[in-house]
Amino acid sequence: MDVAVSALRAELKQWIERARDGEDVVITDRGVPVARLSGIGSADLVAQLIRDGVLTAPDAPRAEVRAPERTARTSGVTSFVRRIRR
Repeated sequence: MDVAVSALRAELKQWIERARDGEDVVITDRGVPVARLSGIGSADLVAQLIRDGVLTAPDAPRAEVRAPERTARTSGVTSFVRRIRR
């Protein structure tokens, strides 16, 4: 289903309902497709790929990644960059 930007603005709630019901709504600007409106249920690609067996869920939680500690050299570079930008 195609809809012009002007019609979308005028009847936004109606078009959102259509997308919620599973219909893909292509938004056009002067007849040129510029965007697509689709329901959230169709947007969860990862869950669908897991369900289809293409991906597998992780066996364990991800390991925590810590940010590197700031060193004197890092802060020196930062102050140098600040001086250059002035």
